[in-house]
Parts: sequence; C-alpha cells; structure tokens
Amino acid sequence: MRLLNSPFARQPSVGPSHGPRALWPPMDFTLGALACCGACVVTNPLEVVKTRLQLQGELQARGSYQRHYRGVLQALWVVGSTDGLRGLQKGLTAALLYQGLMNGVRLGFYSYTNAAGLTDAPGGSLIAGAAAGALGAFIASPAYLVKTHLQAQTVAAIAVGHQHNHEGVSSAFVSIYRREGVTGLWRGVNGAVPRVMVGSAAQLATFSSAKDQVARAQWFGPHSWLTALTAATISGVAVTITMTPFDVISTRLYNQPVDEFKRGRLYCGFVDCLTKVCATEGIMGLYKGMTPVFVRLAPHTVLSMLIWDLLRERALLYTH
Repeated sequence: MRLLNSPFARQPSVGPSHGPRALWPPMDFTLGALACCGACVVTNPLEVVKTRLQLQGELQARGSYQRHYRGVLQALWVVGSTDGLRGLQKGLTAALLYQGLMNGVRLGFYSYTNAAGLTDAPGGSLIAGAAAGALGAFIASPAYLVKTHLQAQTVAAIAVGHQHNHEGVSSAFVSIYRREGVTGLWRGVNGAVPRVMVGSAAQLATFSSAKDQVARAQWFGPHSWLTALTAATISGVAVTITMTPFDVISTRLYNQPVDEFKRGRLYCGFVDCLTKVCATEGIMGLYKGMTPVFVRLAPHTVLSMLIWDLLRERALLYTH
C-alpha cells in the first residue's frame, strides 16, 4: 500500500479528474533545483575537502606521497587557514549550477515516472532512479567538470592532483571550450553517468520505500516532517556505501590533464581508471575520502530530500 502523503505516491486529484496527482513540470523542476541548491550551500565545504582527499596520492602507492589532508576536520582547517574562508566555498557557483540542473531534471523526471505508475513494477523504482540520474548527470556534466577543477585548485604548498589554474567559472568554461571544443565540456561524463545512476537509484528508491515504511509504522504524527527526515537519513547511508568508488573515479576522470590530441593523460576511460587505481593504490583507493563523502552526502541528502518533500507537499496542496 502506498501512502497518500508521500511525494512519490500517485494520488487522486481533487475534482472531476482522477488521474495521477502531479505538479506542472516547470514547477517540479524548480522545486527539485531549489531544494538541492539550498543543501549545496551548506555542504560545499565538505565537497571541497572530499575532492582534495580523492585526488591526494593519485596513482601512487600508499605511504609514498606526502599527505596534506588527513581527515575531514584537519582538511577543513588546512583549507581554511591556507586559502581563507572563501577557499572553503571554492567552486560554489559551478556547484549550484550543477545541483540546479542535475537535480531539477533528476527529481522532476523521477516524480513523473512515479506518478505514471512506472515505479510500481518490481525494480521499477531502482530503474526509474537510475534513468533519472543518468539524464541529469549528462545534462549537468560541464558544470561538474568546472566545479572539480576549481575545487582542486589551491596554492602549491597543499596542492593535490592536476592544477588547471582557472580564474573563475566563466573563464573555465571558455578555456575548456577553446582548448577542447564542445566535446571537451563533456569530458569525464563516462564516469559521472554511472556515478549518479548508482547514487540516484539508491537515494530515490531507499527514500521512497523508507518513508512509506516509517509512515506505516506510525512513529510520528500524520504529515510530520520527521518522517521525511528519518527516511532521508537512511537514504544518505545507502548512497554513501554504494557511490563512493564511482565518486573517486568520476573525480579522477574530470580533473586529469589532456594532451595535444584532447585525450586524457592519465586515464582512457572508466574501466582504465578503475584498473589503474586498484593496481597502484589498492582496492581501498576506491574508498578515498569516504568519510567526507558520508559527512557531505548524509546532510545533503537529508536537507535536499526534506526540503523537496516539504516544498512539493505545499505545492500540491495549493495546486490541487
């Protein structure tokens, strides 16, 4: 049984129409974008730290490189004391652009597949979440590319990974376009799509089912925001466990330098990156930065899912 107060549930409209209860598509896109952008502002410093930790010791054996960053709190301190408070929000504009595009498309697409009943079939929720994530990741890939470049940039004393030395968001887009053409803006998308497919499927499927289970168990009152908060927390754990290896590979593919033939100097693609990381850094190389991944993803998932849930509930009340 699906609960009527779930934002993912198909609900009858008020009035003569008895079709699925859904929002106007531009409104659904906007609510999804606003929810995730709000969460992004809060969690962006953790994204900066996560990017640095994932690039640290790239293709080097454990113990053979200098560790500038040793944990979430120490890394936040190092970035803040070296780059200043603004350094903790590096790449924020590109991150907001990415979150708005990717999650607006992802959440809007998923809610409509659910309203159409496509998620009712066995495995339908996972498939719809993965498809929504792939579509959003592809459209927003250029923004994630620039975000990664900017968040990796810092002074030489604490630099990790390749330094692209962009002057800002707009100059980054222009320089990448001039050097690599339009296709260069989508370099690394072969790592981003599986990353977001896995994360999106885990997030949307677990949030939807967890919210139904919590509401059915009647832990909280009807329409309580604590129901969405609990479901979002469970979802954040699931996303972290499943997505971290894909997140490491995606960061490496996006940040690698390119040669004169516009090919990556370090990796040829997703499988090549996976193989090289495991061969040189060990299997745990795929879990670099897992702590900041969870520390960032858990509150980001909680905030974005909770805000989106509340915004859609209010919008549905007004529009129906």
